Amino acid sequence: MNIAARTVLIAMTAVALTACGSAPKKTAAPPAPKPVSTAQSGQAILASASGSLVSGKVTIVPTADGVRLTGVIGGFAPNSVHAIHIHEKGDCSAVDASSAGGHFNPGMSPHGKVDSGAHHGGDMNNLVADADGVAKVDVHARAVTLGGGAGNDVAGRAVVVHAAPDDYVSQPAGNAGARVACGVISVSH
Repeated sequence: MNIAARTVLIAMTAVALTACGSAPKKTAAPPAPKPVSTAQSGQAILASASGSLVSGKVTIVPTADGVRLTGVIGGFAPNSVHAIHIHEKGDCSAVDASSAGGHFNPGMSPHGKVDSGAHHGGDMNNLVADADGVAKVDVHARAVTLGGGAGNDVAGRAVVVHAAPDDYVSQPAGNAGARVACGVISVSH
């Protein structure tokens, strides 16, 4: 290569390097704001379904990572264990509560146990009835909000109690059996 060709090559390399070094830097878009609960509390009045005697009331309050449900549900067999979930539709009109649809699952995750890996937004831990057939409810649903209308908002959806315990493994609903009580979540601001 002669001196003129080398000079042209060096000049072209310098221009290319300068252009690369002065290109505007791309910055990552800021993360989308995390949906937050706008309601202070809510409740669901649970009415019997599927011919059961199960009924009760739960209060729902926002937490830093989801919602907490507390309350009392009665009408169970003594010392029995039952699944409780938030379902996708706020409709308890069917005799068997099938109108409430499947588990609320805004993250399109497999069914599972809260705090033990992937799970639906509506998944919660099982209820345990005492010797009188009454369960004191104190459960959490993670990665959901109460009010505000975000995709993970549970307001207006149904709380459903099942005849059997959730096995936390079977897809898509934990083999929890019939729906024995259902109530729609209403909010207070």
